[in-house]
Amino acid sequence: MPIANSVVAFSLAPALASPTQRFNPRLATSSFTSPQLQRSPDRARSTQRRAVLVTIQMAVDLAVMVNGVPGNMAAATAEEVVRRGLVLADEALTGPGVANSHFEAGGSKVSLSTPEDHTACLKRMKDKYPRLIVVDYTHPSAANPNVENYAKAGLSFVIGTTGGNVDDMKKAVDKSSDVYAVIAPNMGKQIVAFQAMMDMMANEFPGAFKGYKITVKESHQATKADTSGTAKAVVNSFSRLGLDFDVEDIEKVREASRSMREMQVPEEYITAGHAFHTYHLTSPDGSVNFEFQHNVCGRGVYAAGTVDAVQFLDKQKEKGDSTRLFNMIDILRIGGMS
Repeated sequence: MPIANSVVAFSLAPALASPTQRFNPRLATSSFTSPQLQRSPDRARSTQRRAVLVTIQMAVDLAVMVNGVPGNMAAATAEEVVRRGLVLADEALTGPGVANSHFEAGGSKVSLSTPEDHTACLKRMKDKYPRLIVVDYTHPSAANPNVENYAKAGLSFVIGTTGGNVDDMKKAVDKSSDVYAVIAPNMGKQIVAFQAMMDMMANEFPGAFKGYKITVKESHQATKADTSGTAKAVVNSFSRLGLDFDVEDIEKVREASRSMREMQVPEEYITAGHAFHTYHLTSPDGSVNFEFQHNVCGRGVYAAGTVDAVQFLDKQKEKGDSTRLFNMIDILRIGGMS
C-alpha cells in the first residue's frame, strides 16, 4: 500500500558505528548529535561510549507523473491517482498546440510542459520526486520518442498509449540499467483476462479454427487515432488458432451514427469514451458461428488498471526484480491488481 502520510521513526546506534545500510529512495534521512555534548567536549569524551546517533527517517511517498493531460485518458488516470491518495506530480508533458498551461485533478494543479521543454521537465520531476513512476497517455506519434526520453532520464514508466513500436520500446528499456516498464495495449483487467484466455487457447490448441472466416469490428470515440491495440492482440491469437486474417483488415468505426446503429453504443458514451469490440467467426460451410464481444463504456476501468500497474511497478523496482519489463497479463498472473 502507498504511504499517504510521512512517518517518522527513530533508530539508535553507537555514535562510533559506521552505517552500512544502503540508501533507500523511499526514505529521506537526516542525523544529529546532542547539542549538550557539542558544547561540553569533556563531557562528550567521558560519555563517548554511551553517545547515540539519532536518525530520522521519513517515508517518501510514491509520486505519479501523468503525461498526456488534458487528454481524456490521461485526465481519468490523474483523477484515479488522486483518488487513491498517491502524489500527483505537479508537471506533465503535453503535445504541441495545447492551449492550456495548467491542468487540475482532484484539487492538484499540474503545469503542462510543451515539447521544447520535455527533457528539462523530466529532469526536474526526477530530482523533485525520488520515488517517481511515469504514466504515458499521449499520442501514437509521440509514444516511442517519449519512451526513449524516459529511459535516458532513468525513469520507470507505464505506457498505455497505443500505436507505437513495442519492439523499439523494449529495446530502450533493455539498454537502461535500472528502468522498469509496463507496456500494454489495454489496462482494463477484465479485458486483459480475456486477452490472456485467447492467448492460452492459441497456445494449447493451435490451428483449432483453421478454415474459418473472421470479421473484426471495433468502435471508439472519434479522437482515437489508431486501430485498437486490444483488437490487434486478440487477432494475433486468432491467427495462431488457424485464421487467415491481418490486423489491417480490422474495421475501425469512428462515426457516431455507425457506432450507435451497428455497435449499439449508448449515445452518451459516443464522445465520453467507449471501446466496443466484436469478433465473428464462421465455419467454411456457414453452419457454425462463434461471436466474442467486449464492450466498455467510459474510462474508469482503464484508469484503475493503470494505477494498479503503477503500484505493481513500484514494488518490483523496490525489490530489485531481475525482470524489468512487464505487460498487464504478467501483472494479472501474479496477483498484482487490486
